[in-house]
Amino acid sequence: MSLVCFLLQSLVTGHWSLATDMGISHTKLWGGRFRKQTDPLVEGYTSSIRVDYRLARYDVIGSIAHAKMLGRCQIIGPKDCRKLVRGLERILRTIEQGDWQMDPSAEDVHTQIQQQLERRVGSVAHKLHTARSRNDQVSLDLRLYCRDAVIQLAQVIGILQRALIRFAAKSQKIVIPGYTHLQRAQPVLFAHHLLAYVEMLQRDAQRLEDVQRRIQVLPLGAAALAGTSLPIDRHYVAKLLGFPRIAANSLDAVSDRDFACELIGVLAGLHVHLSRFAQDCILWATEEFGLIRLDDAIATGSSLMPQKKNPDVLELIRGQAGLIIGNLSGFLTVMKGLPLSYNRDLQWDKRFVFESVEASVDALTVLERFVCHLNVRPEGIAHLLESDFICATDLAEYLVERGLAFRQAHEVVGRLVAFTETQGKRLKDLSLAQLRRFSKRFDEPALRLADPYRSVERKRSFGSTHPAQVRRALRQWRLRLGMR
Repeated sequence: MSLVCFLLQSLVTGHWSLATDMGISHTKLWGGRFRKQTDPLVEGYTSSIRVDYRLARYDVIGSIAHAKMLGRCQIIGPKDCRKLVRGLERILRTIEQGDWQMDPSAEDVHTQIQQQLERRVGSVAHKLHTARSRNDQVSLDLRLYCRDAVIQLAQVIGILQRALIRFAAKSQKIVIPGYTHLQRAQPVLFAHHLLAYVEMLQRDAQRLEDVQRRIQVLPLGAAALAGTSLPIDRHYVAKLLGFPRIAANSLDAVSDRDFACELIGVLAGLHVHLSRFAQDCILWATEEFGLIRLDDAIATGSSLMPQKKNPDVLELIRGQAGLIIGNLSGFLTVMKGLPLSYNRDLQWDKRFVFESVEASVDALTVLERFVCHLNVRPEGIAHLLESDFICATDLAEYLVERGLAFRQAHEVVGRLVAFTETQGKRLKDLSLAQLRRFSKRFDEPALRLADPYRSVERKRSFGSTHPAQVRRALRQWRLRLGMR
């Protein structure tokens, strides 16, 4: 039964004690001008503790810095400052040791921390909220969370990149068909294909690094929306928390969620890349492609068909991309109509952020495990390379090297392929005389061009699939990612 349905039933039956058992608190940070208890249904609907409890550590860290600043600026006495800091540090140790429990009766994480502090240090805890609002407090908490999330995400991206590089290093001699329009196009080294995803992931890491600059802006000190008349020192708080910049406009500070939206946008792009890799692997694992074999450790089976081995992990990653893209759309939709400054709509922002971050860490972690269990199927690759039409471009470029314009060379080889198809032959089956029927510029070396392995070795351009270029890329990536 949902919380709303449960509370509605309580209203009808008059079982108010049941609402209390569900964790309805009557202690508010804002209750001074109110004369009635909050309706239990409203209480349950507006409570955010079940989501924002993840911010507990950051709420305490921000409060410690705030308390130290209040003492430094002589807004509170040194004795009170020490009591607040000691009490908060004890709560922080509880959190970091894994002993902290979410209290469902608290309105939000800020309320729970405040109540725990009151139990530890008494009425002096009431001074902690001086020159601070939940508006700038929650913005700080979310920024601290996002700052750590970016660091963690960059780490797991690097772990997946290293796994891809290690597998690519073992696959340097394996040639596979490269595809355009899902049609076999030209031969490429398998390692070259894998390194394409390393490049994608690096762009994701760079975007994370870039968004970090906008995350690390201190909002604390903006108070509710207008700042405060008390002589606070925002620069000191920024120094304590390691923020290089301070929000310059108090209205913007409490309502700005661009950093969170941008982070979700980066993660949506990351999931597009993960989904594309998953789709490649799903295709490669089919009997129709046969490039890779699913290891038992990373596959699942069918409840009906005993022969099946399914790439469920990859399919879940592919599907999860839609959820994260949806989070970005949902976040933007929440934000699009909000007037300045803070509005309670922003309670929903954390759901999008937490889900996107946690799902991204999970997907990167499990995909790294998948790569570690990848197995190539040489017989499947050999079957795909039997069609030597994927070397047709090499024949066209051979004619270009002998003075023919590329458009003419393209037409010549196109007619040659059409002829070969009608004869039921492959390009490598043709004699020199047959080649010369289409162009007198063909000579003896052309007979050796219908070879996928020779095709990759003929590539000369920087960043191509030539083995030397791939070796160079592997060396550079190993150096860049600190691999031996």
